[in-house]
Amino acid sequence: MFAQINKNINNLPLVSNERKEVLTPLVQFIQNKVNKNQVINLNFICTHNSRRSHLSQIWAQVMAYNYNINNVYTYSGGTEATRMNGTIVNTLVDFGFKIQQLSDNNNPTYAIKYTNNWLPIIGFSKKYDNDFNPVSEFGAIMTCSQADGECPFIAGAEGRFPITFEDPKAYDDTPLEKEKYAACCLLIASEMNYIFSTVKK
Repeated sequence: MFAQINKNINNLPLVSNERKEVLTPLVQFIQNKVNKNQVINLNFICTHNSRRSHLSQIWAQVMAYNYNINNVYTYSGGTEATRMNGTIVNTLVDFGFKIQQLSDNNNPTYAIKYTNNWLPIIGFSKKYDNDFNPVSEFGAIMTCSQADGECPFIAGAEGRFPITFEDPKAYDDTPLEKEKYAACCLLIASEMNYIFSTVKK
């Protein structure tokens, strides 16, 4: 793990009891998979697959690695495809990730590394049912209320978990943009940390 990411993990805020209750069903889903030695596919879904779903996907993969929870593969998608938000990319760099842009178009693809000798996470905007994502035997985590409402049924999902976060998009092009994106990143990191620290191997 890169030193800056590890430092940030060690200084994450505590998760409230109220949010722990929200997170518990996903913890149980992952724990059940671990107990059965099954692959754990997690698809984090938001409206545009631009901000919160990417942060959740990335931090979930990092925390699985951090706590040595094996066979975890994280994905993300939206009810529509747009692009991975540039401020999200910059925020992740600030948190210690090394990011390489692999394509230069309206929906660029990024390789996101959190440790030297492990596969990077591939980040780009896509629909939740894109061929890049699993088609069955996965948990669908709804990271925004709009996507949760627009997707009453996720084909192939073994479980559906509404774990929503406020959208930092509201602060785009304001003096608070950098601060609010960092706060969103920190919040999602803390909750993914709680989830995987709770799972017993």
